[in-house]
Amino acid sequence: MPLRQSGPREPIFNLPSVVTLSILVLVAIHAFRMLFLSEDADLQVIIDWAVIPARWAVTYGGVESQDVIALLHQSVPEEAQDAIGAFARELLSEGRPWTALSYAFLHGSWTHLLLNSVWLAAFGTPVVRRCGPQRFFLLSALAAIGGAVLYAAMNPMQILPMIGASGAVSGLMAAASWFIFAPASWHWEGRMAQPHERPRQALADLIRNRPFLLFLGIWFATNYFFAFVQPVGMEGNIAWEAHVGGFLIGLVAFPWLDPIPARGRRISA
Repeated sequence: MPLRQSGPREPIFNLPSVVTLSILVLVAIHAFRMLFLSEDADLQVIIDWAVIPARWAVTYGGVESQDVIALLHQSVPEEAQDAIGAFARELLSEGRPWTALSYAFLHGSWTHLLLNSVWLAAFGTPVVRRCGPQRFFLLSALAAIGGAVLYAAMNPMQILPMIGASGAVSGLMAAASWFIFAPASWHWEGRMAQPHERPRQALADLIRNRPFLLFLGIWFATNYFFAFVQPVGMEGNIAWEAHVGGFLIGLVAFPWLDPIPARGRRISA
């Protein structure tokens, strides 16, 4: 009997290099914080680079710092109010607009980082293959900013920091939704098109697409659920507002960044 010749082995992980690099950067930052920074030093990193909505509200939104401090005093013992007030005044002294991006590089735990890395790999991969690295980074940045702005707008008196790449990842989810749910019968250069090669659906078709609507419903329901239930291994609450903000930006911005026309020639299978 003839021996069957084995074909080339497929790699277990077939991620674009830019997605792999992005995940490695997030892992390296978190590992450095966990391994080399003291608790005080790590806290200072969070304060300097996380989104703190009250800081933006005081600097850009016309909110008085005394109003934030007064609200904060209601939740702390009287003997700690002077120290908390002094800390809050320093915290609210400048806006730090760059934190609209920098917060996405920080994570609260390894579980938090793992979840975002998995979703980044899943949805960042088709976006990179379709749009290239530059548009991938631009879309991620816009979604991260959108997530930060919506979170801050909905929690203007919040003094606790918000961190994580979830807003950016949610934007990539929305962007990929424009084409991964398109009909599978599209062809590209004489062969069946890969998901990232399918022409972008029209908005009217997208909002009638059952797989997309099911995905959207599950995604929103999951965010709503975790707004009240803290997942095991996660520190702090889920910033669902940042997820929604990033998703909306990704949904709106992708048609402007998509290099493939919305309509292509459809050939029946």
